[in-house]
Parts: sequence; structure tokens; C-alpha cells
Amino acid sequence: MKRRWWKQSTTLLVIREAEQPVKQVKIPKLLIVSVPIAAVMSLSAFVLHLQWKSAEHIQELEGQLAKQTLVLDVTVKNKEQAVSKLQQEIIRLSKETENVKQRVSKISHWERQLKQFVQGNKNQSKDAPTRSLSRTSALPISRLNSKQQGGELQALTNEQLLKLSQQSRFNIEEVNKLITEMERSLPTSIKQAKKKQAVIQGTPSLWPTQSQQLTSGFGYRKDPITGQASFHAGVDIAGDIGDPIYAAAEGKITTAESHYARGNYIIISHVNGLETWYMHLNSIQVRVGDQVAKGDKIGELGNTGRSTGPHLHFQVMQQGEATNPYPYIGSSASFPASHKPHKKIDA
Repeated sequence: MKRRWWKQSTTLLVIREAEQPVKQVKIPKLLIVSVPIAAVMSLSAFVLHLQWKSAEHIQELEGQLAKQTLVLDVTVKNKEQAVSKLQQEIIRLSKETENVKQRVSKISHWERQLKQFVQGNKNQSKDAPTRSLSRTSALPISRLNSKQQGGELQALTNEQLLKLSQQSRFNIEEVNKLITEMERSLPTSIKQAKKKQAVIQGTPSLWPTQSQQLTSGFGYRKDPITGQASFHAGVDIAGDIGDPIYAAAEGKITTAESHYARGNYIIISHVNGLETWYMHLNSIQVRVGDQVAKGDKIGELGNTGRSTGPHLHFQVMQQGEATNPYPYIGSSASFPASHKPHKKIDA
């Protein structure tokens, strides 16, 4: 029976020195085959170990790279959020600035109105240059030379930009508070100024004739026709027939008619229960219901009614009672642009 191959052996002859015999060594074929296989397996195991180690190292590197990528993504996202926030803040500040600009423009309009009342100039043009809140003390940019600038570059970070925008927001909020307060107070001031203006314009203060010559004062006197003691409820101002008669104050015409004693006469109603009366007119140039301004011509001086010569009887009524006109149109009053001297008349 034939022996199996792994049970067979191979004889190796070991030749040593010439004097020594040749030595035979029998090596089983199984050993000869198994040694290379074991070597190959060992080498394969070593290679597999190296591959496993390399794969583990690569996996670790991939993990680190993924973490770094995540950090970079978060950083980029944060930067994008910061930029988006800055853009939104800039848009909001732009809208706030426009709102402040409109409110300042409104306040400037009110300021011009108030200035007109203070200066007493009702005909001041709306487009006239006035100093207003919209004017600033900033350095005029047009005078700066862009070719003559310099300095170290210090770029602002996103955090600094955010801080700057927040500071700007706080400044705008303070300005808005100031404007809101002015918006509340200015209309009230303007109303008060208008009311004061109406009182000033409606209070008799203009001398009603070109002539400034009084012929009879207010109070008790001897009647120029009968010679009896009587009460004179106004003042008489001499003049020539046809001289212009002016409204002593702003008001409404309540009477414009003829009377046997007063002649042609006009009554103007003013503020605070005041009235001015103009008697003995040669002609009447207004109608009942007309609104007249201080200084408007309302008629002409004459000699109608109970009169001894051309003159104006001027009378001031307060709450229905005659009062001395001179404190209203006396030394502190204003006068027409020109006047003529006249001789004294007894009526």
C-alpha cells in the first residue's frame, strides 16, 4: 500500500569536511510544505494587521476632519448670521433715520410758523431759509479733499459693527424721545402763539386816521351844539373830508349804516368783547359780515350826522360799556404812514 505524501520524508545530505562522513538528515515533507505556508500566513497576518491599523488611523483622521468641518460650518454659519443681523440692523437704522428726518422736517415747519409769530411777519415765505433742527453743525463734506487723507487701516470687526449699530440705535432712540417731546409741546406753543397773535391783532392799537390831532377827549364836556354838560363816549380826531379811515384792529363788521346823530358809522367786533365805533363818515366801504385786518381802509372821514365839522368820532366799547380809547391808540399805538396837520374843530 502506498504511503500518503505527508507521511513521506525527504533525505538531505549534509557534506562536511573531507575526513568526516556524509550525514543524512530526513525531513518530513509535511514540514517542508508547512513552513512556507506558515511564513506566508504570518506575512499575510502582518499585512492585515498593518491594514487594520491604517484603517483605524484613517478613521480617526476622518473623525478629526469631520469635527473640524463641523466647527468651520458653525463658524461660517455664525458669520452669516452676524452679516445677516448687520444687514437687518442697517435696514432698520435706515428706516429710523428716514422717520427721524420726516419728523424733524415737520418740527422745522412748526418752528418756521412759530418764528413768524415771534417776528410778527405773517407774509414770510415758506421757502425762506430759516435755522431749524434739520441744520447740523457737522463739518461740510464738500470742503474735504479726498486726495489728502490717510491713516492706519483699522478694519472694524462684526462685533464692533454690531456694537456701533446698537449705539446708533440708542442715539436714534434718544433723538426720537426728544422729537416726541417737541411734537407734543410745539403744537401747543403754536396754538398759544396763534391765540396771542389773534389777541394782538384783535386789540385796537392802530391810530384810525392819518391826522393825529384830537379836538375832543373822552369823558364829561360841554356839548358843542347845546352848550350843556354831557358825556363824550369817545375821542374826536380832526381831518379833511375824504381822508381814509383805517380799522384799528382785526375784526368783523357788525354794523355799517346811517344814523341821524352818528351819521354814517361802522362798528367792528374784536376779541375779548371789544368793539370799535367809527362815526360821521363821508362814505362806508365795507359791508356787514366782512372780516377786516388791522390797517384795512373801511371808509372815508366826513361830516355826517350831529357834527359841526369834518372829523372822526372814534369810540371803544368793552363788554358793552364805553371806555377811554386813548390807552389803546395813545402814545404806544402805531400810526398810518403819513398824516396832515389840521385845525382844531369843536365837535
